[in-house]
Amino acid sequence: MSRKPKKGYYVKGQFVAEGSELDLELKRELRGDTDVSRTDLKRESTELQKLGESLLNLRADLLAKLELPDKLLEAMAEAKRITNFEGKRRQMQFVGKLMRQLDPAVLDAARAALVEQHMPSARETALLHTAEQWRDRLIADDEAVAAWIKDFPQTDTQQLRALVRQARKDAIPADKAAVSQGLAPRQGRAYREVFQLVRELLASVDEDGENDE
Repeated sequence: MSRKPKKGYYVKGQFVAEGSELDLELKRELRGDTDVSRTDLKRESTELQKLGESLLNLRADLLAKLELPDKLLEAMAEAKRITNFEGKRRQMQFVGKLMRQLDPAVLDAARAALVEQHMPSARETALLHTAEQWRDRLIADDEAVAAWIKDFPQTDTQQLRALVRQARKDAIPADKAAVSQGLAPRQGRAYREVFQLVRELLASVDEDGENDE
């Protein structure tokens, strides 16, 4: 079976494949970027291939906003399907080659999308802060426990009270000497589980409210 010919052009009798390091170097020369070395090009090529690898795990909504070429999207989808190490390595080299053909603005948008994916949303940040405040109130005050149960009747009250009691026990310093020495209370498993319980309930209520809108 004959191979599909590579896209490219000839310069002084030498074939230059599109997206190759030589292609990038020649294009830089045309733009006047003659101070860029082959080492720089190799470094850039490696960075773009790694960027392509990172995009394989980008959320679908963020990926759609980038409006990447169909050929690149197909190559990325194929890379996800390949499990063979050598086959995946070659496919990622192909993805890297296609990445080198993207406009700098698109590459910047791709990097920004990856940063956005790894940063918590404002909603998530607010949720965490609220959960931390409730956790501390619940462990510190029985009235807070009653208020929480009133506001969130779906709570497993037996579980909540048991976790709060255990968290309070864990937080008691061993003796008065420890208090005088300014030793911090121990934060055990129950402390973390109170936070997790509160966070999950707050998140479920938040999602229901969003769905009702």
